[in-house]
Amino acid sequence: MSTIDATTGQSAAPRAATGTQFTLRRGDATAIITSLAAGLRVYDKSGVALVESYRLEEIAPGAAGITLAPFANRIDGGRWELEGHAQQMDITEVDRNNAIHGLLRNTGYHALDVSETHVLLEAVIHPQHGYPFLMRHQVRYCLDADGNLRTAQTLINDSSRKAPFVLGAHPYFTLGDVPAQELTLTVHAATRLVANERMIPTSTQAVAGRFDLRAGRPVPDSLMDTAFTDLVTDHGVARHTLSAPDGRSVSLWHDSSVDYVHVYVTSIFPGRTLAVALEPMTGPANAFNSGQGLRWLAPGERFTMNWGVDSVL
Repeated sequence: MSTIDATTGQSAAPRAATGTQFTLRRGDATAIITSLAAGLRVYDKSGVALVESYRLEEIAPGAAGITLAPFANRIDGGRWELEGHAQQMDITEVDRNNAIHGLLRNTGYHALDVSETHVLLEAVIHPQHGYPFLMRHQVRYCLDADGNLRTAQTLINDSSRKAPFVLGAHPYFTLGDVPAQELTLTVHAATRLVANERMIPTSTQAVAGRFDLRAGRPVPDSLMDTAFTDLVTDHGVARHTLSAPDGRSVSLWHDSSVDYVHVYVTSIFPGRTLAVALEPMTGPANAFNSGQGLRWLAPGERFTMNWGVDSVL
């Protein structure tokens, strides 16, 4: 497992637990993308870390930065029904008896195109128990002229019949050395999904109290593991932000291909008192059973989800 610098094309030690590392650079911005799960391991701008990172010899803690296909979040018991036939996926969240975070979390992607400022990765989802479809997931990361990160995730159906899917990503955000407990979280969403003890949605509610993040709330007041929808957009783009007292901020943005954002504010991320994941998703947990946010691809069809990270520094 090598480290590839897109500037020099040279590999370097040490060997990484998350496969080949693709380093992108533009101006004062640097991003490091992993071949395992097409993950975002590092994104710095102007010397400020904007996503939670981890060491080369580690796997992504808490699924940090990985991309999710052909489902995001969870499927209840790993079970769903296709044309009257029961489907059973592997249980990958044993303590809650769910399938979690898609089928490519432990899959290495291969590079289709690499430059100093972008990388295009692809992995195949082979037909398997619980998901009998042949699919390709392509992930393109790019640093734009301002050093902002743009990501496009494309799912392609190479099967002979239509296939259900949800796409997502799992980045954790930070603002350099400012502790998360000093940040303010703003999420422009009007509705939240209420989940049971196994994190399977059971209903929806209008946001209120600590779940109303539209005007911004301190991160310590926002401990949650909750999906939101009815997202507010401006010219087709939604933006959710972590801001510091000094006026700096980092934002997850996404286009109208994304109908949900999952907010995970946790006290168990390694080395952090608190950590904040803002996860863009085309559908919520258990979409394969609820139908909520579930999309279908016809044979030969493709779907692209666009999201990225920008900042004020």
